[in-house]
Amino acid sequence: MVKDYRVLLYYHYVDIEDTQAFRDAHYKLCTDLGLLGRIIISSEGMNGTVSGTIEQTQGYIDAMNQDPMFKDMPFKMDYEDKHAFSKMHVRVKNELVNLGLEKDVNPLEVTGTYLKPSEFYEYMQDENTVVLDARNDYEYDLGHFRGAIRPDIRVFRDLPQWIKENDELLEGKKILTYCTGGVRCEKFSGWLKEEGFEDVNQLEGGIVTYGYDEEVQGKLWDGQLYVFDQRISVPVNRVEPTVVGKDYYTSEPCERYVNCANPDCNRQMLMSEETEAKYLRACSDTCRRSGRNRYVIENKLTLEELELRYSLITN
Repeated sequence: MVKDYRVLLYYHYVDIEDTQAFRDAHYKLCTDLGLLGRIIISSEGMNGTVSGTIEQTQGYIDAMNQDPMFKDMPFKMDYEDKHAFSKMHVRVKNELVNLGLEKDVNPLEVTGTYLKPSEFYEYMQDENTVVLDARNDYEYDLGHFRGAIRPDIRVFRDLPQWIKENDELLEGKKILTYCTGGVRCEKFSGWLKEEGFEDVNQLEGGIVTYGYDEEVQGKLWDGQLYVFDQRISVPVNRVEPTVVGKDYYTSEPCERYVNCANPDCNRQMLMSEETEAKYLRACSDTCRRSGRNRYVIENKLTLEELELRYSLITN
């Protein structure tokens, strides 16, 4: 089936002087084209993902190619049958990605060695190599490279501290790190080098590029790729797809993500529809019994119905 929409994923580290003026002009460009998505602008560059028709997204690519600052910016593309976003946001932030450092890393000055998908694939099978996931734990849990290290972090800025506490895992090894599209690895791999690790490498173009590479076809990737849009997940391994995600409560195979129904928590969890109904889309008893539980409110559950649900959970 021919798909009429495309999702573009891209980033580029480059100096932007007047970020607010650039943001305003860029927002106008996107809305004039009819794009939807999420873009971050900072003094160190741009990081974004947008969706639109083939014509709309091509108009965007052409406009960016005409800008001397972004003419070499690579685009990762995925084809869909509708928009992957519901709104268009262009925001100015201090950093493209927050690694939580007192002194930030400039990828234009220091970053890990880029590896093509075929090189990454070969090195993954070397016994002196460690593969390190630079993403958050909930992203890893949905899918990851086979044998990759899973840092126990909920947000990217916690990664440096986790590495300091577990640096023995990397000592004397060839380090391969990866993330969704590459923007996080640019800084993280540079930080690793500044910390004294010598053989630091990153997957060029990220997991998205790896999945579309005609030579490797996503091999040695297990599960799905978590993406930050309405699709939630996309396939990577086109040779031997597997399911590695597990239901938060039952540990049964699951690739369906939901947010905890307590808005004060909002934890992301893999959960089947049956489990969601039984546990009121909550990650704990506290969140289940919260007066703000969105599942309870949405389904207009009465006190009697709630007591019945609680008894089923207890039993």
